[in-house]
Amino acid sequence: MNTSALLGLLAETSIHAGAGQSGGVVDLPIQREAHTGWPVVYGSAVKGALRALAEENTEKNAPWLTAVFGPETNNASDHAGALLVGDARLLLLPVRSLTGHFKWVTCPALLRRFAADAARLGLTAFDLPAAFARLDRQTVLLPEPTGESLYLEEFRLRTEQADFETIIPVLASLMDRFDAETALRKQLALVDDDRFSHLAQFATPVNAHVCIDNRTKTVKPGALWYEESLPPDTLLYVALHAQAARRKEADKSAAEVLAHVTGDLFGQRPYLQLGGNETVGMGWCKVSVQHGEG
Repeated sequence: MNTSALLGLLAETSIHAGAGQSGGVVDLPIQREAHTGWPVVYGSAVKGALRALAEENTEKNAPWLTAVFGPETNNASDHAGALLVGDARLLLLPVRSLTGHFKWVTCPALLRRFAADAARLGLTAFDLPAAFARLDRQTVLLPEPTGESLYLEEFRLRTEQADFETIIPVLASLMDRFDAETALRKQLALVDDDRFSHLAQFATPVNAHVCIDNRTKTVKPGALWYEESLPPDTLLYVALHAQAARRKEADKSAAEVLAHVTGDLFGQRPYLQLGGNETVGMGWCKVSVQHGEG
């Protein structure tokens, strides 16, 4: 019976999952992995979003809610929740292109990590073509040729065609779009790991925000800040693993725990709001559920 699943999260609006501190010129940066610098949404934030969605759709203290997510904070020592939630990891980053529509950019390191995560959950993964290992900083690999050069942000890259036939269907399954495979064939781009690290660091949107004084209709003194976000069309994924409920009153197997999330939460309305600024429409993701074998 299924006790693990992979959630594909395709951003439909910008996502701001704040880091809570700033070490640079951006006042409100997004969460990033310490060792890679890649954007991420930490598992604690994802689990909180799942719980918030569950509380909206069920009676707040329904037995399955507490069994799945654990008790409220003041009773957290009673028992742990039965749902294990991983980080929302980056898979495809939308990057503007001066030579056409935006590209979904990824790199070999991201694809290798995703394949390892999928295999651990019992999902069909893929092997990376040998051409990916020979990629250099000045080259971009595309499923279909689009000319000799491609501009990503300020970089002019030499284009080469590569075999993505085993990769595109897997990526499309995480996007829940009827035209996902067609769009990926036109917009998928694979760059060197080092080139991607630069794009992941500097190609994310940073927007200025101000607070207006309602009386004078001018900016309040000191009320200017800069906020970073992940753009719409970003593709993330989350690994879920369920265990049997630890609450004595709830006799639920691991498969039942997982079904409450994948079925009860996303069966009818497959959307999840991540991060802050919900009142201005940020953080909405389309959810696709892929069940594992274990």
